[in-house]
Order: sequence, then C-alpha cells, then structure tokens
Amino acid sequence: MNNPTVHTARDTHAIEVNKVLRNTYTLLAMTLAFSAAMAAVSGMLNLPRPGIILMLAGFYGLLFAIHKTANSAMGLVFTFALTGFMGYTIGPVLNYLVQSGGSDIVMLAMGGTALIFFSLSGYILTTKKDMSFLGGMMVAGFVVIIVAFVANLFLNLPALHLALSAIFILFSAGAILMQTSAIVNGGERNYILATVTLFVSLYNIFISLINLLSAFTGDD
Repeated sequence: MNNPTVHTARDTHAIEVNKVLRNTYTLLAMTLAFSAAMAAVSGMLNLPRPGIILMLAGFYGLLFAIHKTANSAMGLVFTFALTGFMGYTIGPVLNYLVQSGGSDIVMLAMGGTALIFFSLSGYILTTKKDMSFLGGMMVAGFVVIIVAFVANLFLNLPALHLALSAIFILFSAGAILMQTSAIVNGGERNYILATVTLFVSLYNIFISLINLLSAFTGDD
C-alpha cells in the first residue's frame, strides 16, 4: 500500500531540487553574461590587468562577503561584483589574444569549457549520483594547487605553469560534479553559493584551456 506521506516528502524534495537548479542556472547565465560584458568593456578600454595581489585580494574579499551574505539580497550584489571583477581581470588577456590573431584560441577555449560543463552536469542530472566521495581528493588537489602556485611565483617554469593549468581543469571539473550532485541530492539549498562555485569553476577551466592552447599553438 502506498504511503501518502512518503509521496508527499518525495514531491517536496523534487520541487525543492528543481527550484534550486532553476535559480542556480538562471543566476549562472546572468553572471556569465555580465562577466562577459565586463571583459568586453575592459578589453575595449585597454585596461591593464591587475597585479596578482589585487586579484587575490579582490577575489577572496568578495568571496568572503558572498559567504557572509548568501542568505540575503546583498549576496546577489556581491555575486555580480565578484563575477564582474573576474570579467575585468580576463578582459586584457582576451584583448591581447584577439589582437595577436588568437581569436581561434578564445573560441576553442569557450567551446571546450561549455562541453566540459554540459557533459559533467548532464551526467549528474541523469544519474543523480552522489559525488561527495570526491571531498578528500578535492582537499588534496587544493593543497597541490596552492603549493604549485606559490612555487611557480618564484620559479616561473613554463612546464609547471602548464601542469598547474591541467590540475586546475581537473580540480574545477571535480567541483562541478560535487556541486551539481549536492543540489540534486539535497545537500545544497543556497543557489547563490552554488552559482558562485560553478562560475569560478568555469572561469578556471576557461583560463586554463587558454593557457594550454596558447602553449600548444605557440601563441603563449
């Protein structure tokens, strides 16, 4: 005999999941468009790319503000501030590539980023697999990224830079899998935090693909 209480709980869960997914993907699309617009403005105005200290301060400062205000309207404000800032930082890079004849690299990186995102998201949405087991590997990967990043600041080795880009792609792919899985399986109910995680992952994949493609085509 069917238990109406069980069906009600399942229906409620499905409604909540669909709501978070809808809000997350809507906000993600809006922030991607806003970030692209800021990148275009940054490129057209030939604005200089900020130094590493300003980039890290701006990124982590806004990220901290988002986590503190994720349950309020200010969370949305800081989300657009973060994504706009990240768009501004990538604008000079894209402008340089386009002006030097590397527009094909930009297009390939965009296509590759989209393919990775839709493939990973589609896999989770179809299978609804719980990817929380990746947590330990993600922590280890983050430590490796930090160590490699700091080392490259002093060593400035091209090979290490490319290896770091490859690791960033793998790490970001894992973040997309975990975040989408958390939404689908009820572990994430804040669409602002979910959006930021996905956006940062896409940004890292895009930048890393540009680095790798530039190196392989000799445009680095």
